[in-house]
Amino acid sequence: MPEPAAVGPDRIGIDLGGTKIEGAALSPDGVILARHRVPTPRDDYRGTLTAIAGLVERLEESIGHAATVGVGIPGTLSPATGLVKNANSVWLIGRPLADDLQRVLGRPVRFENDANCFALSEARDGAGQGCELVFGVILGTGTGGGIVIDGHVCRGRNAIGGEWGHNPLPWPGPGEHPGPRCYCGKIGCIETFLSGPGLVADHERSTGQRVEPARIVASATAGDLAAQATLARYDDRLARSLATIINVLDPDVIVLGGGLSNLDRLYAAVPRLWGAYVFSDQVVTTLVPPAHGDSSGVRGAAWLWET
Repeated sequence: MPEPAAVGPDRIGIDLGGTKIEGAALSPDGVILARHRVPTPRDDYRGTLTAIAGLVERLEESIGHAATVGVGIPGTLSPATGLVKNANSVWLIGRPLADDLQRVLGRPVRFENDANCFALSEARDGAGQGCELVFGVILGTGTGGGIVIDGHVCRGRNAIGGEWGHNPLPWPGPGEHPGPRCYCGKIGCIETFLSGPGLVADHERSTGQRVEPARIVASATAGDLAAQATLARYDDRLARSLATIINVLDPDVIVLGGGLSNLDRLYAAVPRLWGAYVFSDQVVTTLVPPAHGDSSGVRGAAWLWET
């Protein structure tokens, strides 16, 4: 690992997503000083390294000095090999991202799963602030999760803490078993139902029409019964899936992130449904939207230098 460079008090966070890479520089009290975003060079590992390095350079030009760098990635770094594993951005799998990026930037870099970064941000000064146990959920291109206990990310012995999306959909109903094939090689993973592409695919299986989530929501609002049925299935599947999290972790709060977290209906519908599946006479866990919106991932990556 490179020797630590002289850096200022600010922190840079990088959120490496499947379609975009976002970078932000944060002051010690959490104020975003600068923020830039570029498209992700899909299927181009070297291009991804170059894009991240370019973002760091632009941010440091904005703040006028070098800073610590934390990176949120899809998947995680294997404790056994140091290589990327479990990434739905499959061109990263098996790559020495940590070694390569630290060499390119000439400094130590901290890495964490993107959902863990999201959960850390919301636990630190967001919707889960003051809670002992926060479960953060990403409902977007994939379906990730992160666990934060007393302000610290719970990575787990195998660095897969919170990976609820690659368990089978619980209590499957008619037409749900065995389920769609997942990129991970299994069949019927929660991610294949609850990710954005999973919602699109479910609507297409039901109607024969392939439309994006925003149009499904708009059609449902306009009274389209098929679109309403698609969203009702989504509500119930999310309730069942989060019920298993409550049964295992019993968190204080579950914070939703990712594009589908903008579905306002989820925050009333899902808690109304999950009680039938939670092993308790009452459920006081709350389901809430993120306080920092789509900034949470990049903020959490920046805060990796405080944990």
